[in-house]
Amino acid sequence: MAIKVDIFAKNLKVTERIEEYLNKKISKLYRYLNDIEETRVDLSYLKSARSASDRQVAQITIRGRGYILRTEERAEDIFAAIDEAIEKMQRQITRLKGKREKGRGDGTPLSDLASELPEPMEIEEAPEIARRKTFTLVPMDELEAIEQMKLLGHENFFVFYDMHSQSVNVLYRRRDGGYGIIEPKLG
Repeated sequence: MAIKVDIFAKNLKVTERIEEYLNKKISKLYRYLNDIEETRVDLSYLKSARSASDRQVAQITIRGRGYILRTEERAEDIFAAIDEAIEKMQRQITRLKGKREKGRGDGTPLSDLASELPEPMEIEEAPEIARRKTFTLVPMDELEAIEQMKLLGHENFFVFYDMHSQSVNVLYRRRDGGYGIIEPKLG
C-alpha cells in the first residue's frame, strides 16, 4: 500500500528533510491501523505564541472507515512537535483498536472462562451531571454571535441559532485568537 501524506505548512518551509522525517514516522502508524484512507499533516510556526516552546505546531489528522483521529502538539523544535504528535496518535490508535476489537479471538468457549472469573468488583458509578442550563436561542448571524460572546464574557464558546443556515451552531475561540464554528448535522 502506498502511503500518501498531505503536508501543509503555514509560516514554515517544508524542507526535504522534514518531508522524509514525516513520511518515515507516519508509515509506522500504518502498521497499527491498515485501513487509513487519508493522512494530513499541518505544520506551522506561530510568531505570536507567548512561550517559545509553543511556537512550532504539528497537527496530524487521520481519516479511515468510520473514524477520524486528530492530534496537535507544540514544541520549541518542529521535529519534537512531530514526535510528540506521533506518540499521541499511537495512543489514540491503540484506544480506537481496543474499542473496535470484539470477542476473545482465541477460540476459547465462554463456558471454560466462566470458571476462572474473579470475584465481582465494585462498579464505578456513571458521572453525574452537576448542572443543567436552559436558555432561549435568538436567531443571529455569525458576526452578531461573536459580539454576543464578547459582551457576555464567554471565553471559550457560545451556542447560537444561525439565521442563515437555520441551525444551532457553536462558536468557539481558537488558540491562535481566531474563531471557529461547529455546524452539527444529523448523520
